[in-house]
Amino acid sequence: MSLPSADELVQLPEIEKQWAVKATHHADIYFKLITSIDGKTLHLTPIDDEIYEDFKKSFPDFAVDVINEDVMKSDEGKISWREWIMKYEKKVNDYNFGTLLRKNASSDYTEENTILVTRMQFFAIEIARNKQGLNSYLVQKK
Repeated sequence: MSLPSADELVQLPEIEKQWAVKATHHADIYFKLITSIDGKTLHLTPIDDEIYEDFKKSFPDFAVDVINEDVMKSDEGKISWREWIMKYEKKVNDYNFGTLLRKNASSDYTEENTILVTRMQFFAIEIARNKQGLNSYLVQKK
């Protein structure tokens, strides 16, 4: 028996609502966290340093301040990210769960500034933003 392809799967409205609630809740909690604590001192996973080093090595030219969604979600980008994400399948819970990410680190979560990514993409980008001090302004802004 073979599994259906992604194109063959049907999203049930109730499942989509549950996902949207969970993803929005995650985004709300994360934003409250980075507006309360300087991101430089924040740990999102027990393996933040490993994720950060691997991300920098695997995507050396990836700009985390403002995400280029077209490049990230291009055919080539999808392949590169999929290969990278799968390394964390057994290391990070919900590694491929749909998660909301701010496109521009200098702005809040808004409809225009939010994209859907996997949890591992969120971790990679937000860990990098925190380590590079790109989220530090949020605590000072408060």
